[in-house]
Amino acid sequence: MFKITDLARKDIINVKDGAKLGPVKEVHINSADGKVVAIVLDGPRKFLGLMSAGKDNVVPWEKIKLIGVHAVLVEVD
Repeated sequence: MFKITDLARKDIINVKDGAKLGPVKEVHINSADGKVVAIVLDGPRKFLGLMSAGKDNVVPWEKIKLIGVHAVLVEVD
């Protein structure tokens, strides 16, 4: 078991290409049953890392393949 806040400290890695996808910004939870539906990753940054360069990435919970000690492996296109 782990805390949702622990996700913010882990690297999110796409298993398809090995790319780091960015930090966890939000966690979407179904209020009816309390289950996590998706994680939202911060979109890419530009201008000295201050302004957003694109949309945030929403990763459905089903796309999370493994939550490890230091990283979360996801499979997204």
